[in-house]
Amino acid sequence: MHTPHQRRLASAATGWPKRYLSIYAMLWRNSLVREMTFKTNFILWIVVELCWFSLQLTFIQVLYLHTDSIAGWSKWQVVLLIGASHLIQEIFQALFLINCVNLSELVRTGKLDFLLLLPVNTRFLVSVRQIDLGSFVNAAIAGGVIVYAARQLGLAPSAIQILLFLMLCVAGILIHYSMMFLLATISFWAVRAQGMVYAYYNLFNVSRLPDSAFRGWFKVVFSFAIPMLLVSNVPVRVLTDRLESPASVFVLMGMSFGCLILSELGWRFSLRRYTSASS
Repeated sequence: MHTPHQRRLASAATGWPKRYLSIYAMLWRNSLVREMTFKTNFILWIVVELCWFSLQLTFIQVLYLHTDSIAGWSKWQVVLLIGASHLIQEIFQALFLINCVNLSELVRTGKLDFLLLLPVNTRFLVSVRQIDLGSFVNAAIAGGVIVYAARQLGLAPSAIQILLFLMLCVAGILIHYSMMFLLATISFWAVRAQGMVYAYYNLFNVSRLPDSAFRGWFKVVFSFAIPMLLVSNVPVRVLTDRLESPASVFVLMGMSFGCLILSELGWRFSLRRYTSASS
């Protein structure tokens, strides 16, 4: 027979996922209300992102008018790579980008004080307070490009390949979130850290390029120190049977956990330094 204390602990252990899911659902509703309040802005940003995506695909089309292969990648393989990179970027942008950018303002204005007082994990609230719903529309378009490019290549990936592709995309999103969140914690020392956060975001353009097109230190840096190439190329290689070694899959998965742990350590270290805006 369990004691009342043990029953309370068991109830708390089983109840916290439901509690956090209900909080997250409420944040989604708030984001939906905000987006629908400014419908023109919502639609405009979808159009802007779509135009940018179209320009990238047009550039590849023009580029391949003069060649049949770039570093061993055909036109439709590169289109698939761009689609996968855009999918990862848009989902990351939908879930985390604006929240990482806003951490600097929370620290500067002292609004972080209020979040620290709430009986909820502070990093959870800081990371998911706002959702960019328009980015999900662009992510769906990127998914359509991936499917179309795969058909042009005559690919028939197995269920395991598709599942592994999706898992690696999630790992890539976690890496981007962890790296950008870690950069955002610099705001505990600097007045504004948005510049560094957006600098990292601008490097997403590197992820749209085949990793085999690079050599030397550039490839090493953008594969491991700033893993832009690794995040997008490995999932596409899985989908197109171009994976040279299964080790790269384990490296990407391991890096996602490593970056998440590193960002948590950076967050806790930074939070210990925080003395509120009024101090």
